[in-house]
Amino acid sequence: MVLSPAGVTLLVLVGSLLVDRVIGDPHSRFHPVALLGMFIGLWSRPERWPVRAQRSIGLLLTLLTATLFALPFWLFSNYAPLVLYLVAGPFLLKSCFAWRSLEEHAAAVVTAVESDLGSGRHEVQRLVSRNTAALDGEHILSAAYESVAENLVDSIIAPLLFFLVFGLTGAAVYRAVNTMDAMLGYRDERERLGWAPARLDDLLSYIPARVTGLLLLLIFTLQGRGWAAWQVFIRDRKKRPGFNGGIPMSLIAGGTGVLFEKPGVYRIGEAEGSLSKRGVLVILTVREATLLLVILAGCTLFLLRGLSYR
Repeated sequence: MVLSPAGVTLLVLVGSLLVDRVIGDPHSRFHPVALLGMFIGLWSRPERWPVRAQRSIGLLLTLLTATLFALPFWLFSNYAPLVLYLVAGPFLLKSCFAWRSLEEHAAAVVTAVESDLGSGRHEVQRLVSRNTAALDGEHILSAAYESVAENLVDSIIAPLLFFLVFGLTGAAVYRAVNTMDAMLGYRDERERLGWAPARLDDLLSYIPARVTGLLLLLIFTLQGRGWAAWQVFIRDRKKRPGFNGGIPMSLIAGGTGVLFEKPGVYRIGEAEGSLSKRGVLVILTVREATLLLVILAGCTLFLLRGLSYR
């Protein structure tokens, strides 16, 4: 029995999730995404470029950066022997998504809040761009779990979907664009340079965000919470700026019975209990959505292509 391309894809996908759960994201400057961030940092200082040319320069450098980051993935995918691909492929795919680290960041915030509010504010500032100086405990936890909910798309579902459709190269391109958006997509002096990666990230995340929405609706329907999730989705999904992030945030808020609130900006969901007690449901939902994607992907690959040749 010889593995088909679909079988190889599924093995690498499952292997990458196992690598993530066992190893997580090593804190090393040689991690592919850390190197990517260093390269982006070389050209992302607005003062280095004429203001009128920054949008064009940002577009050209976005395309160049995504190409350079994805090139090693493309070369490996096309020229690595099958055995090496099966062994190293999961590690390369793992570098393009972050599942365990999302949970670790949220857990660090929870632990810090339980210690004192000052520590909690400091810890959550690593996850969000809002001013955390005046946040109380519930709003600190809200910021942390909002980040987890939104990043279900950006950090997990989208790169895995791009891998399933376009291979390692697709996952790498998505990770490069999303990282540039995370570093430059702000309405400050970086706005012109960050315009291209921000718009491109919105475009690339459009379908994955809606696939994520369907996964969440299925999960909550099976739990008897589908109608609650749907109601909050219809009412609150547009309160979050952008046309992608509000989808997972509103569905998770409604399905888990929590309130996500950025003071003075938006309120998404209804608090059926405090985040200190119900926040774990957000983490569990992210796990369930990730595993459901893998199950559905495996079934689809099997039905469309088969997993082996006899």
